[in-house]
Amino acid sequence: MMRILTFLALAAVLILPMTAKAHPIPDIPVRGYFKSDGTATLRIEIDTRCFAEDAEQEPYLQYWVLKEMTDAEKDAMRKQARDYVKKHIEFWFKPLKIDPEFKFDFTTFDNKKLEKIDDSVMITGEWKTKIPSGIEGYQIKSLKSGSIDVQFLNHIDGKALERIHVLFPGETSFLLDLSKLTALVPAAPETGSEEAVQLESTTADRWATLGTFLRQGFVHVVPLGLDHILFVLGLFFLSREWRPLLYQVTMFTLAHTITLGMATMGLVSVSGSIVEPIIAASIAFIAIENIYRPKYTHWRLLVVFIFGLIHGLGFAGALSELSLPPASLVIGLLGFNIGVEFGQLAVIGIAFAATAWLKEEKQYRDWVVVPGSAMIAVLGAYWTVERIFFNG
Repeated sequence: MMRILTFLALAAVLILPMTAKAHPIPDIPVRGYFKSDGTATLRIEIDTRCFAEDAEQEPYLQYWVLKEMTDAEKDAMRKQARDYVKKHIEFWFKPLKIDPEFKFDFTTFDNKKLEKIDDSVMITGEWKTKIPSGIEGYQIKSLKSGSIDVQFLNHIDGKALERIHVLFPGETSFLLDLSKLTALVPAAPETGSEEAVQLESTTADRWATLGTFLRQGFVHVVPLGLDHILFVLGLFFLSREWRPLLYQVTMFTLAHTITLGMATMGLVSVSGSIVEPIIAASIAFIAIENIYRPKYTHWRLLVVFIFGLIHGLGFAGALSELSLPPASLVIGLLGFNIGVEFGQLAVIGIAFAATAWLKEEKQYRDWVVVPGSAMIAVLGAYWTVERIFFNG
């Protein structure tokens, strides 16, 4: 029975190359800009990789490639973006379902002008309208037909709202109250302190934003971050004793928190074509070290810290290109990082539970550590070669 379980576990690792992804494609931001005079602008940013069958493995469309395209090819891409939005996202001025007539153009992230030849190309749609009288509010839904998360971000009278909602496919955003934002002058608060009401709303919005990014951070590890899962398993395989494991996980957490924060705030930027192969190589290195250096030493902490810095740059893609407002950025970073930690703890917890029946350490090493690390090393090497030579 034990041999069968081990064989099945190793066979599962063997087929991972057919299913493993690099880091998930960044979310689709949907930004609403609303004014007290009743005017509204909806803007949506479509990553051209969304059109590919396997978006995570598709390279960014760069500006120099776009410049070589014909007008007909560009128009076809605009149509793809228009069809994509209609198929995957619903828009509501509650209780009215609306069909925004987006005008699409080519930009880079956050509606910025394309300038450098290696700028990543986005297809940004914009629709200007008036807020209908008598509506309850504004809301969007990410339809189940989609495979990419949607960000619900809003501004009122030029001020970015702190509450941000990350929508997984099939989910509906919170209802943004627009009942007083019409062509009429907004009504004054009827009772109570306006300042107190605003404070209560802000606190609730911060908790909601924290929760939505916490969930996103967890999902970026389990189940989407297979490379991170295998790295954490590599840390676990070295020793099931709590001290070495605690030291390694703490060092890894510290390292990727540093670079995740720096990259998200724009203080450091490293191309994914560099980061992704190094992440893959780090998986192979840790796994090989498990085989040939079976005893924990403090050298391991330096290795984990260096690789943790690189993994943090990999995580940053989920946040760095969204141009979040400052307050939401801090909260989003905190929530995302907590979610990542919960994801790592889940991986370790599952690994503990799966190997608890192996009490004898020699048996554990012979049956789990050596064969498991060998397969992870092969997989890490496979990803390294693939990401260097076959990911555009």
